[in-house]
Amino acid sequence: MGDTVRWGILATGGIAERFTTDLRTLDGAEVVAVASRTEASAKAFADRFGIPRAYGDWAGLYADEDVDVVYVATPHHAHREAAGRALEADKAVLCEKALTLNAREAEELVTLSRDRGLFLMEAMWMYCNPLIRRIAELVRDGAIGEIRTVQADFGLAGPFDAGHRLRDPAVGGGALLDLGVYPVSFAQLLLGEPDRVQAHALLSPEGVDLNTGMLLGWSDSGASALLSCSITAGTPMTASVTGSLGRIDVPSGFFFPERFTLHRAGHEPEEFTTSDDPHSLRHEAAEVMRCLRAGETESPLVPLDGSLAVMRTLDAVRDRVGVRYPQEAAVRPQEAVVRPRETAVTPA
Repeated sequence: MGDTVRWGILATGGIAERFTTDLRTLDGAEVVAVASRTEASAKAFADRFGIPRAYGDWAGLYADEDVDVVYVATPHHAHREAAGRALEADKAVLCEKALTLNAREAEELVTLSRDRGLFLMEAMWMYCNPLIRRIAELVRDGAIGEIRTVQADFGLAGPFDAGHRLRDPAVGGGALLDLGVYPVSFAQLLLGEPDRVQAHALLSPEGVDLNTGMLLGWSDSGASALLSCSITAGTPMTASVTGSLGRIDVPSGFFFPERFTLHRAGHEPEEFTTSDDPHSLRHEAAEVMRCLRAGETESPLVPLDGSLAVMRTLDAVRDRVGVRYPQEAAVRPQEAVVRPRETAVTPA
């Protein structure tokens, strides 16, 4: 692949607008096409961003020979189909998080990408944030010793009415896949996949989780993570990692931090900051482009095995609290839910 990476944008919602805006700030990034389920929506998006081609169906984007990589910005329920069809058309894929509705679908996508030797990455922009990468580096280097606890939360006050997508089971609604994926991904970035998952949730009349608390455990180290997500309460959205030798505190907006503080016994608190725009999605786009230029089919910053592990944890949480999406009705429970290894169950 040459210096220029040619992007196709699939879907035209708010996150697609943000991504395209930030993508255009990167040297060597060119948006050549956009697709939506309606031609009017695709054309309006193309006109806004000066994109040369607009397709009123997905097939046109997949068939476009000028597209190197497809950014999938559809709701969760369509990720498997949208990303899968792009891979089948020999396109590289960046797919919004959560990667799919469940671990079974995620396994199918990962297998497809690996079998075809094609690039696939979950759009976990948090993992590409410079300060999150610095936190992971400090933890790996033993700056706070052995991790004992992780705490993180992400909650929005709403209210979201029954017709909102966050309340719609058919599109993977609820707090967990939209918001809870961040605290879970943060904890697993630092500790790996847990082997114990406990959870409790308040469910909506439609059957999605409105407010969810999670307790994850790692038997080998004795570490635990206390995590929460909500679409009925505006939480602080902070994170804290406590180790045997110190602590790292991340203020509000932990998944796009502007700063964090390292506390160690015998030392003054040390604050880390960044001059980069923490809200920008350009870091994940830059990582995709770096990988494509280098001929890599997986990103070391957002590894596919890590995305699969997070999906298994999210499945286990949904299993505990009793959330099941309509698309999973035809799948036997043991196929729909992939549990963390040696999971110890505490009923919700």
